[in-house]
Amino acid sequence: MKSKQPVSVVTGAAGFLGSHLTDLLLSRGHKVIGMDNFVTGSVDNINHLGGNPNFRFVQQDVTEFIFLEGPVNYVWHFASPASPIDYLKIPIQTMKVGSLGTHKALGLAKFKKARFLVASTSEIYGDPLVHPQTEDYWGNVSTIGPRGCYDEAKRFAEALTMAYHREHKLATRIVRIFNTYGPRMRLNDGRVVPAFVSQALTNKPITVFGKGTQTRAFCYVSDLIEGIYRLMMSDHHLPVNIGNPREMTMLEFADAIIKATKSKSKIVFKPLPQDDPKQRKPDITKAKTLLKWEPQVDLADGMKKTIAYFRTKV
Repeated sequence: MKSKQPVSVVTGAAGFLGSHLTDLLLSRGHKVIGMDNFVTGSVDNINHLGGNPNFRFVQQDVTEFIFLEGPVNYVWHFASPASPIDYLKIPIQTMKVGSLGTHKALGLAKFKKARFLVASTSEIYGDPLVHPQTEDYWGNVSTIGPRGCYDEAKRFAEALTMAYHREHKLATRIVRIFNTYGPRMRLNDGRVVPAFVSQALTNKPITVFGKGTQTRAFCYVSDLIEGIYRLMMSDHHLPVNIGNPREMTMLEFADAIIKATKSKSKIVFKPLPQDDPKQRKPDITKAKTLLKWEPQVDLADGMKKTIAYFRTKV
C-alpha cells in the first residue's frame, strides 16, 4: 500500500529561503501549500512551480487567521522581513509577523496536530559578547535600537514556540539561521552579499562599513535548507544553529567578490551602522552531532552560482 504523501505548509514561500525550502520539500515528495503576502517575497521565486500538481499557493498575511482544509503534517514558519532595510521601513510589520504570525502558524499546527518549525535567527544573539555563538548563549540585544524590531520579534517567536511545546505538547523545532546567500536574494535588500555583488557587477565603489574588521560567516542556501530539513525530521525541540563557521572579515569578503566578478570596483569606507554586530560565527557542534550536518559548498562555488544569478538582475 502506498504511504500517504506528507503535506507541508510553508509561510513566506515566495521569499529567498522559503522558496528554496519549497523546492526541496517538493523534490522529497511533499505536497506543499505555500503562503506569502509579497511584502518582501517575490512571485519570481515561485514562478517555476506554476502547474506543479503538488504545489498550491495561498496569498495571505500570516498575521491573520489561517484556515486550510485537509490534513497538514508539517508547518514551516519562514514568513518575515529579514534585512536591515526592511526593519527601518516596516518595523511594525516585522514585529507583527514574528509575534502574531508565529501565533497563527502555531495555532494551525496545533489544530492540525502537525510538527512545527520556526525560522529564528543568529540576530537573537545581538552584538554577541561570546564567540563563537553557542545555542545556550542568551544574547546581547538592544530592545530599542533600529534592529530591535527584528531581534525581539524572533526572540518572542522562540519563547512562544517553547510555550506551545510545553503547554500544548506540540512537536516544535527552532532553527537559528546564520548569514545565508544564494540565488533569489533581493538585489536591493541591504544585506552584504547582494550589496557587494551588485556594486561589483556594475563597477561601483564597494561600501564597507567601519574599518571592515567586523566578521560574518556565510552559508550557501542549499546547505542551510538541508540542515533545516534534517532538524524538522529530528527529535530535538531546543534551538539549533545552522550556518557556516568559516568566518571572514568584511574587507576579505569584499576582496573575494572583486576577484570573483573581475570587477574594477574600489572599496570605500562608511561609518558603522548602529548596533551592527562586530562578530558573527556559529558554533555548529550541535548540528554536527544531532543532525550529522555540516556545510558542503565552499564559498568559491557558492559565489559562482550567486554571481551568475545577480548578473541576470543588475
